[in-house]
Amino acid sequence: MDISRAEQRILHILAQGGCIQVEKDEDGRIAEISCVTRDGWHLPGLDLALFRKVKRKGAIASTNGGPYRITRRGLQLVRSQTDNR
Repeated sequence: MDISRAEQRILHILAQGGCIQVEKDEDGRIAEISCVTRDGWHLPGLDLALFRKVKRKGAIASTNGGPYRITRRGLQLVRSQTDNR
């Protein structure tokens, strides 16, 4: 299954230890989404449509109401990239 460049970017950040934090409104609907790297930086470019697309593919999951992290399926989908550090 092919994934887009934006999905690839998000999954790569999550594979390195990042997470997606979701804030919900009083009705339980998603109000705000932010992708945070392992260093604490906020990554722009994650919107609700991209979040739902990655979640639908089973690449991310939340445990016990915590932040969304990459799953084994997500690790299979992401292509390996060298770390430019």
